[in-house]
Amino acid sequence: MPHIVVEYTDNLRDETDVRELLVQMNGVFIARPETFPVGGIRSRAIALTDYVVADGTADDAFVHTQIRIGAGRSEEEKKDVCDALFHVMEDYFKDLFSERYLALSLELYEFPVSGTYKKNNIHERYNRV
Repeated sequence: MPHIVVEYTDNLRDETDVRELLVQMNGVFIARPETFPVGGIRSRAIALTDYVVADGTADDAFVHTQIRIGAGRSEEEKKDVCDALFHVMEDYFKDLFSERYLALSLELYEFPVSGTYKKNNIHERYNRV
């Protein structure tokens, strides 16, 4: 963990490079390795083809990000990372935001300790001395 899931309306596909947004979002977590081990970071984007924004009469767009983390971080750590991630989103879409109707949102989900199963050998690459 963490996992980043960016859902975006496909009318943004030709106007943005969503992979670059994912790279920048991963960077927020990479900058906090003591809180979020690098080997656990996953990000993905899902282009939505079936959606209606507001009353559906305009070419409105949205980008919604879900952050999923394991339990154990303080409220300050969670607020810090969410503030930084939303800042990345705002900065990344600032030009589009000034040119078209666009809604940005972000939410954090924290998994409980029980009910989460993980197996990951990627951590080994980052823990070598």
